[in-house]
This record gives sequence, C-alpha cells and structure tokens, in this order.
Amino acid sequence: MTTRSLPPYARLLGIVAAPADGGATLAMPFGDATLGRPGFLHGGAIAGLLEMAGVAALDAEIAAGGRTVRIKPINMTVDFMRGGREATSYALGTVERLGKRVANVDVVAWQDSRAKPIARAHLNFLIVDDD
Repeated sequence: MTTRSLPPYARLLGIVAAPADGGATLAMPFGDATLGRPGFLHGGAIAGLLEMAGVAALDAEIAAGGRTVRIKPINMTVDFMRGGREATSYALGTVERLGKRVANVDVVAWQDSRAKPIARAHLNFLIVDDD
C-alpha cells in the first residue's frame, strides 16, 4: 500500500489498510478514539482518515514512479456530506495531478456504500526531492 508506515495519529485512530478494488483503501473502525457526539464519528477523525488516505494514495503513486521524495501537506479542504455513524469508515484517495513540485489528491470517505459518501476532501502537497 504505502512505502512508509502510517504516523502515530493514524495508529491512534485505528486506521489500517483495507484490501479493496481501485487502490489503497484505508479503514477506520468506530471506537472511543473516534467518538464525537453520541453515536457519531468526530469530524476531526473523519478529516484524519481523509488525510491519511490522501497520503497513502500519493505515496503509492510516487513509489510506482521510482522517485524518492518527501511530501508536505499545503492545503486540505473537507466537505462533510452526512454524519458518520457507529460503523467502520473507509477512504480512498485518487491522485489527480502529480507534478514535479506539487500534487493534487482527491479523497472520498464512506461507510456502507461508496455511492453514499460521508465526506470528501481535496488535498495539495508540496513535493521535495531527496536528491
């Protein structure tokens, strides 16, 4: 899935790789670390899942191209579409543009059906060559 391990924040939320079609899908189980108001996911947990899925998608794309780079988030815009309930949430990132210095990634998060997303995000990353 990715060439580097997920950061401590992702481990705190219980985010793991979920085998699925179409790329690096991440899963986040519902639990005390993700609880917002009773019975619903916290918006910050949803945003964290979206960010980690964006990083995983970009990391996989860069690794496939054979580059050795560091990525730094520049901007993230989240659209919350419906409340996340007491269920496992999934997220999948798609690299829309991978340039020499900047990458644009779109991410969608869902629970029961990918056709009914709970949130979407657009992320911009700075790409810094290690060379």
